[in-house]
Amino acid sequence: MVLLPFIGALVPGLMIRAGRNACATFTAVPTVLALVFLGVMAPGVLDGGTVTAKFDWLPALGLNANFMLDGLGLLFAGMILGMGLLITLYARFYLSGDDPMGQFYTYLLLFQGAMLGIVVSDNILLLLVFWELTSLSSFLLIGYWKHLPEGRQGARMALTVTGAGGLAMIAGMLILGNIAGSYDLSVILQHGEEIRASEYYLPALILILLGAFTKSAQFPFHFWLPHAMAAPTPVSAYLHSATMVKAGIFLMARMWPVLAGTEEWFYIVSTVGLITMVIGALIALFKDDLKALLAFSTVSHLGLLTMLLGLGSKMAAVVAVFHILNHLTFKAALFMSAGIVDHETHTRDIKRLGGLASLMPVTALIAVVAALSMAGIPPLNGFMSKEMMLEEVAHTHWWGGEWPIIILATLGALLSVAYSFRFIGHTFFGPVRDDYPHHPHDPPVGMLLAPGFLAVLVVLIGLAPMVFAAPIVEAAGLAVTGSEPHVHLKLWHGVTPALFMSMVAVAGGAVLLWLHRPLDRIWLATPRPEAKVMFDTLVRRIALGSRFITEVAHNGSISRYLAIFTVSTIALGYAAFQGGGLPAPTRAPLPVPPLVAVGFVLLMVATAATVTMHRNRFRALILTSVVGLMVSFGFVYLSAPDLALTQISVDTVTVMLMLLALHFLPKETPRESPIALHIRDGAIAIAAGVAVAALAYAFLLRDISTISDYHLANSYKGGGGTNVVNVILVDFRGYDTYGEIIVLGIAGLTLYALMEALLDGPASRRLRNWTFPPDRSRDRHPLMMVVATRVMMPIAALVGVYIFLRGHNLPGGGFVAGLVISIALLMQYMASGFGWTQERKRFEYHAMIGWGVVVAGLTGAGAWLAGEPFLTSAFGYFQIWPFEEFELATAALFDLGVFLTVLGAVMLMLYSLSRLARYAGETVNIEPMDYDPSRRADAPEAADGKKDEG
Repeated sequence: MVLLPFIGALVPGLMIRAGRNACATFTAVPTVLALVFLGVMAPGVLDGGTVTAKFDWLPALGLNANFMLDGLGLLFAGMILGMGLLITLYARFYLSGDDPMGQFYTYLLLFQGAMLGIVVSDNILLLLVFWELTSLSSFLLIGYWKHLPEGRQGARMALTVTGAGGLAMIAGMLILGNIAGSYDLSVILQHGEEIRASEYYLPALILILLGAFTKSAQFPFHFWLPHAMAAPTPVSAYLHSATMVKAGIFLMARMWPVLAGTEEWFYIVSTVGLITMVIGALIALFKDDLKALLAFSTVSHLGLLTMLLGLGSKMAAVVAVFHILNHLTFKAALFMSAGIVDHETHTRDIKRLGGLASLMPVTALIAVVAALSMAGIPPLNGFMSKEMMLEEVAHTHWWGGEWPIIILATLGALLSVAYSFRFIGHTFFGPVRDDYPHHPHDPPVGMLLAPGFLAVLVVLIGLAPMVFAAPIVEAAGLAVTGSEPHVHLKLWHGVTPALFMSMVAVAGGAVLLWLHRPLDRIWLATPRPEAKVMFDTLVRRIALGSRFITEVAHNGSISRYLAIFTVSTIALGYAAFQGGGLPAPTRAPLPVPPLVAVGFVLLMVATAATVTMHRNRFRALILTSVVGLMVSFGFVYLSAPDLALTQISVDTVTVMLMLLALHFLPKETPRESPIALHIRDGAIAIAAGVAVAALAYAFLLRDISTISDYHLANSYKGGGGTNVVNVILVDFRGYDTYGEIIVLGIAGLTLYALMEALLDGPASRRLRNWTFPPDRSRDRHPLMMVVATRVMMPIAALVGVYIFLRGHNLPGGGFVAGLVISIALLMQYMASGFGWTQERKRFEYHAMIGWGVVVAGLTGAGAWLAGEPFLTSAFGYFQIWPFEEFELATAALFDLGVFLTVLGAVMLMLYSLSRLARYAGETVNIEPMDYDPSRRADAPEAADGKKDEG
């Protein structure tokens, strides 16, 4: 049921090519199917049961795809799907031919699926995923009319406010799951007493309520909802009557069993709800835009629902559930009616309307019925939930007494009556005007069906609530309160305090409507804070502050980034050490052999020399190679031959490639950093070095448990190899290696792409004007080097193959083998030139990278055929006469992929750098030992690149 809208979202973009009717029809199909599935599960839920489905996703993190359908979920799922179907029908006739209908229906189904996921999730982490999806998909719906600045701004505002609340809610949910010991909602709901008694209850409560309040537009976050009215009316009707703004209400109802029942819950939730109810109703009374009036009325009714849930009594929670259903019916009908008025008259300004009842009688009838229900007039459904709300308020002790909440709740109901009467009277009654922007009339029947159906529900629930509302209200009330509610819905509750409060509200609302014109002038003349201005100011100041911090910390200087990162790391490490927990040393330092001491001193001298002589690029490169060589010796001394082989190979390849790059760079780097910066960086570097040395020294003096024992014990029996390092790379941590070769391949392709851009860009002019020094040797390819590389090539290839084949049991492997053969090929390029070597190339380097990644990936995927995880190695021993018994392992195929990728990436980097020399005009030989006549001192005119015929 949850997946159907997401799958269905793929359809509208395709079906729009078949016409608008086909697009709307196929959009409705997944919603109808989901309703069918919901209907199949509904009988069991209405009988008090719960339908569950559990799927392991990331059980180690507590994130499971668990779903639960109880009475509350059934109520909301029915609202989401039922209204989704009606909105699909309404939008078909509302949207114009210029609106991309396929795009609209795609967004609608994405949002529908996200909302469904929220209401049936049985895991709070999964609920958070769907929660954020609603924010993103509603952003697309609200900003659907991208050509309207107010639409774009409303979408950004909604995403900012609800997204910020969602971040707070994530923290609160994580705290809640930590208290309960599980992230499954069904488990959390059983730990109410434990959660309320926890010292972390209040932080969790506040953070979760921030998510609910922002989503449901509660004060002071109420301002975003009216600005979302820039969306098309179908979006407004869907988001603000049945779905998005009800998500916060759903969350409070869902968490009611574990969070309600405390003074903190009572005072925070009920107070915020009551304030929102009154403020929203007051603002709605003086709005001239029909949709703005309805938007603020929605804010007011959401405040009413929040107040009811905040009261903490079971009956108040049941009344909230009942009003959720009632609010859906009349508010969606009103939004659609307002959209019809706008569609037919081309205006939503009440002051330009009036007298529409005689011109649009069907629309007027629907709107009047819905508005009277919103005002709480009998015998409509809104009357019953309003009366029940007032009855609960009348028995509530709030902030020192009962009268404050009675007065404010009655005031909210009074204002609700006033703006409802104004919606009716100023829009549909009064004299017919002759200055409408467009002559009004009732729309096609397709646009009237959805609001008409909702208006019929308003009447039916009002006249026969025990038939049309009681079953679902009882089931949802059971899910919220945990006990079977005895709901007896009826129009007449007798002479009660609620009746007198309701009479005051109706009479007062009528008086306010009569006095609206003078009150409106007072309202317009009264200075008051404007939420949008405050929000825009806050966002602008945050943006300025962020820009200032960014410009200070992110100025493009790598030394500054490294300084910030290194200082932060040192500070965190120091704080960790100060926290204690480091045991006393258990080992004595080992003696240092003289040869090791000499190597260490040489390493330190080379490192210091690199720092002091770094401006000379060639000298710095040689010194860094000395450092790499000494590190390799260290690996050999510490019995790590695999690391030593890799270090030497990488160092050799790097030096050779960098020598090619240095050919096109000045000998020295410019002096850019002042002395003070050198001192700062030097101090930070020394502090970091001392810190790392101290950390290493502390660990070397203590016995610690590592994962090495596991790898040593399982390398042979689990991976079929005695070389633990290679088995780790191709089996235990094969996925890491797979990612690394992909990154290496991307690096080679990136360098190639950069060279392409360089040779086609403005820098190519500088290369074309490159002048080679006149004193260059005429013997570009020395005889001894050419002969040596010819002899070395087959030997190096044989060594590479040998290292590759033995890698699973002895030091070696695909990575080192690829580097060894790369070195042999690099030497051919350096000895005989790019042209001669390239003529003899048999494989494309791009393809080699691609085949390497593909071979490694297919080897890993092959494990799935045996029912094993990705990259699980298989091995066995075989004997073929006349050979001895030998081992075959799938890890060899994975290593082959590593070998191909490494070789291809290194050679592609060489190819890219070598192209610079050719593009700069360097002559290219064909024979291995060509003589370059262009470099003869007595033949300066012979620089045409032709080879010496002699």
